[in-house]
Amino acid sequence: MSNESVPRRQNARDLAKLKNINHTLNELSKEFPKFKLVKKSSSTFMKVLNVLLRILTLNSQKYFMTKYITTINETIYVPDEWEKYDDRSKIVILRHERIHLRQKKKYTFFLFMLLYLFLPFPVFFAYFRTKFEKEAYEESISVKAALYGRNSIKSPEYKDFLVKQFTTSMYGWMWIFKGSIEQWVNETVDKYSK
Repeated sequence: MSNESVPRRQNARDLAKLKNINHTLNELSKEFPKFKLVKKSSSTFMKVLNVLLRILTLNSQKYFMTKYITTINETIYVPDEWEKYDDRSKIVILRHERIHLRQKKKYTFFLFMLLYLFLPFPVFFAYFRTKFEKEAYEESISVKAALYGRNSIKSPEYKDFLVKQFTTSMYGWMWIFKGSIEQWVNETVDKYSK
């Protein structure tokens, strides 16, 4: 990777640490002593949640067990395919989830869940879910730019993926105003692609 593909705020030493999956896992363990990775397929709770999500989204969120990572308390639940992900993908995901861990720590588990799931509304205008996911996805965008190069976050496909996370059933239709999400995506991508 050339220096040009690394955001200016990254120096070589920081980038070397960022590229190391063990460094990311160690950071998580230090910051969250009870942190652990668990496969979703081994969790009865995740299986029940999967069924509930399929019902609530009229079966349009059928990827919960296979493509989505879920963090509850200090446990990060991952799909069975997790071991096949390359290290850079794992790092992007874990850095995203670390933001959620920090949010839960800041607000407490109960308040975070209340805000994330229900306030002010569970769907279409889920202000706090949108706020929390914007913070986590900004980290994803930043880390992806550092690890894969700035061009990786500029593609229309990636931008479309981000918009869909906020405006479709993937996160329970958390925000109905697609234009505002597209603007946020463009501004955030611009911020990390310079």
